[in-house]
Amino acid sequence: MPVPPPPHPSGARPPAIPLEFVPKHVAVVMDGNGRWANARGLPRTAGHAAGEASLLDVVAGAIEIGVQHVSAYAFSTENWSRSPEEVRFLMGFNRDVLRRRRDLMNSWGVRVRWAGRRPRLWRSVIKELEIAEELTRGNDTVTLTMCVNYGGRAEVADAAKAIAHEVAAGRIKPDKVDEKMVARYLDEPDLPDVDLFLRSSGEQRTSNFMIWQAAYAELVFLDEPWPDVDRRHLWRAVETYAQRDRRYGGAVDRPQAGAAGGAGGGA
Repeated sequence: MPVPPPPHPSGARPPAIPLEFVPKHVAVVMDGNGRWANARGLPRTAGHAAGEASLLDVVAGAIEIGVQHVSAYAFSTENWSRSPEEVRFLMGFNRDVLRRRRDLMNSWGVRVRWAGRRPRLWRSVIKELEIAEELTRGNDTVTLTMCVNYGGRAEVADAAKAIAHEVAAGRIKPDKVDEKMVARYLDEPDLPDVDLFLRSSGEQRTSNFMIWQAAYAELVFLDEPWPDVDRRHLWRAVETYAQRDRRYGGAVDRPQAGAAGGAGGGA
């Protein structure tokens, strides 16, 4: 039986939100590590190291409030353009976080999965990802998808390439290719669509993260850099999400009582 994660040191508890209003899948862009470190006179790598505790605390908060999936943008396909020193640190750091934390996450009932490309990724990182996946395969408290060497466009391009090979081989008819088929060729085809897209550090963009899955996600942007984020920020974002009116392109006509009639148009 999984053990519950320890409570937040402040004693804070998650807000009482009915499960039907809690997002099933939260995508997290862990932004601001480097700026957090530089503001303290530290190298950028110190910010990445400080962000490890934030990820664990957010996963703990997801368990407590009932989120079923957390996808964390750990290393993007664009991050290879950073300095060789930072790339080496991030590769080793992702590998070591998995090695250090997999037993703890396993005890919480966390299932760890990996989304991303194999080419260029260190074999030692792939090994630790695969060990964590196998160790936690039977867990179902929450699924943590570590997105390492991942890019939303790359994922869609890889899916398109795989489908093209199937079409060329005569196993798929071109007119049968639709959105459902493309979704089946994504990195994790059984991963549900993103409900809540959460980004730290004040930047308001999605940065090529889960562009297919997050087509109708609610976006919440935090001002705090990632090392200053904990489960309480996740809970506040979930509260914001619960207040949103999700229509998926539909609309409901709700005339205002007492509204003046007459000329005028609108959508």
